[in-house]
Amino acid sequence: MACACSIVAKFDLRIRFEEPRIQKLQDLMKLNYQWPLPIQPRPISIIGSGGIVKDAHLPAYSKANFKVLGVFDIDYEKSAMVAKTWNLKAFESLDKLISNAQAHNAVFDLALPPSAVSKVVEKLPNHATVLIQKPMGSDLEEAKEIKEICARKKLNAAVNFQLRFSPMMLALRDAMSKMMLQKILDLEVHLNLETPWNLFPFLKKMERVEIAVHSIHYLDLIRSFLGTPKSVWAQTLGHPNTPDIAQTRTSAILNYGPEIRCVISINHNYSKGPRLQTAQIRFDCQKGGAYVKLGLLLDYPRGEPDEVWIYKSEKEEWDQIEFEGGWFPEAFIGTMSNLQRFVAGEDNQLHTSVEDAYETMRLVEACYESSRSGGTEL
Repeated sequence: MACACSIVAKFDLRIRFEEPRIQKLQDLMKLNYQWPLPIQPRPISIIGSGGIVKDAHLPAYSKANFKVLGVFDIDYEKSAMVAKTWNLKAFESLDKLISNAQAHNAVFDLALPPSAVSKVVEKLPNHATVLIQKPMGSDLEEAKEIKEICARKKLNAAVNFQLRFSPMMLALRDAMSKMMLQKILDLEVHLNLETPWNLFPFLKKMERVEIAVHSIHYLDLIRSFLGTPKSVWAQTLGHPNTPDIAQTRTSAILNYGPEIRCVISINHNYSKGPRLQTAQIRFDCQKGGAYVKLGLLLDYPRGEPDEVWIYKSEKEEWDQIEFEGGWFPEAFIGTMSNLQRFVAGEDNQLHTSVEDAYETMRLVEACYESSRSGGTEL
């Protein structure tokens, strides 16, 4: 029979061995994954009533208890249906919505086709606060026009690049701020899945689709971590199975100098079943690493839970970060909160300002230019 002191010694060793890991798990559980709400939220007036409004904007604002005054769309029947579902007012004209918004000091939330953004922004009152659904126009020329209009009218304007504000990315950024991960050396975005393009019939009319509408999220996210790259090599193309969609696949290499490898590899036409589909972002750092699962994109629109895994240092295991919520709708709370808090003086930086968003649009344009050039001939 083992003596009592021997048993106690082994138990004590086990406790001391487990203590660092317990502390590490406690640290991961303390990571912040929510953007603070404005102290005194302003009401919101929505221009546009498409799928993104129904699936993300309105659910987000409802969850955050943000008051929505009403909605306007050039298709009044569509806006009326949305208004009925969410117990809102459907305005019969843009002028009436603007007048009502001014009377209540509301924030304008634009969810429009890219080509319509500049025309509507021009009609907003000077000094208004506005959140513009990405992309910032159809191309760089329109983005420049939008930026100039916002400056001339002195608008407090941001673009809804909400992936930055998703719970998974806020948690990851907090881990970096606490030095759990240090110095990104490798950043890779990899999607291999089947996107239900039938849910987005409006894309059939667009000349620019994959980068301008989808991968723009990843380009903006990468910029938020690494800044604007020195140059880019890219190819974006369609697929025989989806001839009505201009582009559904993209490869791009972003040049951040001799130490950092940064790539995106996107295939929306992987139709070989769900088992081996992937939607992930990997960060390999000089200290530690991270794996992010973009669950929303798997089995869209139902999706799967988002996941974040952290590898803090050598000789340690991967640990999953606990957080609540996902890209949709929680990330949309973050962009609206940052805008309102910035205008109120509660946040010192407007993270997706039109000036910053313009840099993302420059990167998007560079990707299209690179794809047109066709690379080095052999």
